[in-house]
Amino acid sequence: MVNDSVLLSDTFSALADPTRRRILEMLMTGERVVSDISAAFKVSAPAISKHLRVLERASLLRREKRGREHFLSLNAKPMKEASAWMAEYQVFWENNLDSLAAFLEESPEKETQQ
Repeated sequence: MVNDSVLLSDTFSALADPTRRRILEMLMTGERVVSDISAAFKVSAPAISKHLRVLERASLLRREKRGREHFLSLNAKPMKEASAWMAEYQVFWENNLDSLAAFLEESPEKETQQ
């Protein structure tokens, strides 16, 4: 359970940054070379490398070295697991919002009857 919690924290932490989310969007269309990803941003190559390490630590991307180039591909499984975790809370909030709606619908009727 603790390991799942760490992985979930790493996933949310990695997804919190807009640059990292943009990198993942780029990888949705297929694998990319690190230099292509770096060229798409107006930040230094070392800064992109740091973002890539965060994504790797969260297991959101895979890296494969072929010759001198590093190819990156998306691993969406951790996002699916985060989505499943959030879905559990969606049921909770929907039930509470339904209860609130029912309460608010009943409230005016009770006031007019008094």
